[in-house]
Amino acid sequence: LPPPNFPSSCPKLNRAGAVRPHGSLRPLESAPDSRQGIQLPRVVMDRTSNFMPTPDQDVLDIQPLRTLAPMFPAPLGVNTFNVPNTTPPLIFVTSAGQFPGGFGAPGHPAFRSFAAAFGAQDAYGGQPASSRGQDAGRGQPASSRGQDAGGGQATTFADKYAANGGQTAANGATNLGASADSPIDVIPISAYRPTPPPVIPLDDDDDDNEHFTSNQTSASGRKIKRPSHLSGYKMSGGLGSDDNNGVKTKRNKTSHRKAGAGNEFTSVPLSSSNPREAVEEVLMNFEALRRRHLQLDVAQESTKRPDLKVGAVMLAHNLRANIARRIGVVPGIEIGDIFYFRMELCIIGLHAPTMAGIDYMTHTFGDKGDDSVAICIVAAGVYENEDDATDTLVYSGSGGSSKNNEEMHDQKLERGNLALQMSLSRKNVIRVVRGFKDPGCLGGKVYMYDGLYKIHESWKERTKTGIQCFKYKLLREPGQPEGMSIWKMSRKWVENPATRGRVLHPDLSSGTENLPVCLVNDIDSEKGPGLFTYITQVKYPKPLSSMKPLQGCSCLNACLPSDTDCGCAEFNGGNLPYSSTGLLVCRKNRLYECGESCQCSVNCRNRVTQKGIRVHFEIFRTGNRGWGLRSWDPIRAGSFICEYVGEVIDESKLNLNGEDDYLFQTVSPCEKTLKWNYVPELMGEQITNNSDDTFEPLPIKISAKKMGNVSRFMNHSCSPNAFWQPVQFDHGDDGHPHIMFFALKHIPPMTELTYDYGDIGADSSGIGSPGAKRCLCGSSNCRGYFC
Repeated sequence: LPPPNFPSSCPKLNRAGAVRPHGSLRPLESAPDSRQGIQLPRVVMDRTSNFMPTPDQDVLDIQPLRTLAPMFPAPLGVNTFNVPNTTPPLIFVTSAGQFPGGFGAPGHPAFRSFAAAFGAQDAYGGQPASSRGQDAGRGQPASSRGQDAGGGQATTFADKYAANGGQTAANGATNLGASADSPIDVIPISAYRPTPPPVIPLDDDDDDNEHFTSNQTSASGRKIKRPSHLSGYKMSGGLGSDDNNGVKTKRNKTSHRKAGAGNEFTSVPLSSSNPREAVEEVLMNFEALRRRHLQLDVAQESTKRPDLKVGAVMLAHNLRANIARRIGVVPGIEIGDIFYFRMELCIIGLHAPTMAGIDYMTHTFGDKGDDSVAICIVAAGVYENEDDATDTLVYSGSGGSSKNNEEMHDQKLERGNLALQMSLSRKNVIRVVRGFKDPGCLGGKVYMYDGLYKIHESWKERTKTGIQCFKYKLLREPGQPEGMSIWKMSRKWVENPATRGRVLHPDLSSGTENLPVCLVNDIDSEKGPGLFTYITQVKYPKPLSSMKPLQGCSCLNACLPSDTDCGCAEFNGGNLPYSSTGLLVCRKNRLYECGESCQCSVNCRNRVTQKGIRVHFEIFRTGNRGWGLRSWDPIRAGSFICEYVGEVIDESKLNLNGEDDYLFQTVSPCEKTLKWNYVPELMGEQITNNSDDTFEPLPIKISAKKMGNVSRFMNHSCSPNAFWQPVQFDHGDDGHPHIMFFALKHIPPMTELTYDYGDIGADSSGIGSPGAKRCLCGSSNCRGYFC
């Protein structure tokens, strides 16, 4: 219609779209449209009236009616604007999508009537959905359940409409006459791909990415350089060989590689050719940074999650392992490994999404074409899974749950759900990660990698909330090491120690420890270790009262991280050494806890090791190394394990009692122990000459040959999972501190606890010093001898 204030002398359109003669008209010209960048017809009048048009009324853009496109949303990649000298067909795209089963299905009555009236055809040139080359998404796995990673138009999948007579709708809900518990009837459309996610989606309310750029600088303003112990890292798409049994993998290019470009941290951590060591080093760096962030955030009363902050930093600098997605085993990750954060699963390449429970990718299966299949799932108890059995998992599909008080809806056969269905037909293995309640933290979770499974059955059923839910039954592949079964078994023993078999003694400590110490033998007929006296405190050659006193703090009730006047925090370099949950933040040459001279209460957070053991220990018979020590509980990295208890031996009396296999002395530990602390550059902190990364020998020597505790059963390993830390709280003699053991990494239940006895400095012939003992630890980097 003409503008309301335009006079009646304006040109009129006839049915053909031409201009009626009225006044003098110039020939049609071609005028650029500033909005669309195309040429449109322009009609200019030679007006004979006295009307003076305004500038915006001087030109009328006129198009024939049949060249106009309807105002429906067009699919990605389809241009609905008109090209000069052409008359494209009318494009019809329904709001339900371009897939069978919805309003846009060719068999739908409304579509037939619309097509008949307007001659509509498919936006892809009339091809049926099943034969299209590919959709606009160029897919790869979506980042979360039921939600597109980019927040844009999500690709939708559905059952083929004609396969079941129209009983199943596009969203997977059962229509009238369909069985609620019937198997999922799916004919996959392999050409359609889900939208690619970023490698690591953070929580919706997390904006920490903006704080960590690729060109990061330290507090002094200089550009961060690669730490010396990361200098051996190389740039790679993953760890080890990518063995997929001849199956070709299509790898996604992620934005995080670009984020690290032009940056000195752009490499995958590989300090050696051993994938296991590389994965452990990535996790150790993550946990060290997380504990440091937590320490600073508590002091600054910040509420943001340190794990997400650290994950953003490491991904931005490519400090990760196994970048390439793959089907099957991930190099460096073993069945039974435990994790405390979903971000840990991401940075080692076990499970990419941090929130979604289904990880999937596009694979080429020989001559059978491409399909998006599931590669890993996390069963963490969010949905109604049946996961009590140790070798069977009934996994619920994603989506349909209430979020932000929205109404519940039936699950849709799309994204992860469709990938699981495709894995049923492709019969590919899927990694399974089980989630459990953390016994050491209220409300926390522990994730355990449980090995490879295959989907054997799928169906739909109605849940307790009334929605239709997809169910997938997975069976564990035979011949794998135990995973979840060990967790279930150890938790049963914690609840009822009498259920533990082959017990020689229910409590070797005879009640002197906080928790009983069980003695078991599953190997041979040995009845127990040699006689010794079980004690819980170090026996010094002179009374504590005669030793130098330790100056205490004057804090009331408890020491606070933000209190700059705390004397104990000042002794520890300005920060309290433990987190609020009792985890050691950094290894130090000497650590000071609050003691009897302090005015704070016994519940102060700076009193950890002096309270005794807090895990259920088991002394067990090993195959070739005598007796060993392990725990029924999972132990988190940085957790206190136990103290090395025995008699403090004077140097002059050291050799009077002959050979002592239970003698502790401060010999240089392995490099992994010395590099346990966080990298200051990644925190934006200025590098200082910190002596905590160096070894400082101490004169103290403790013998547990005649008297001791559980620590006397800790064996040596060249790849240990614990380290010793000097701690002082009851006296000020720096040369004779308490020797406390802390977890070097996350330790699963029933894993032997070991520490590095020290390097004897073997010569080039491989034969150690006269006091060296042959090592039987069996680790991949075994030195062969220890002192």
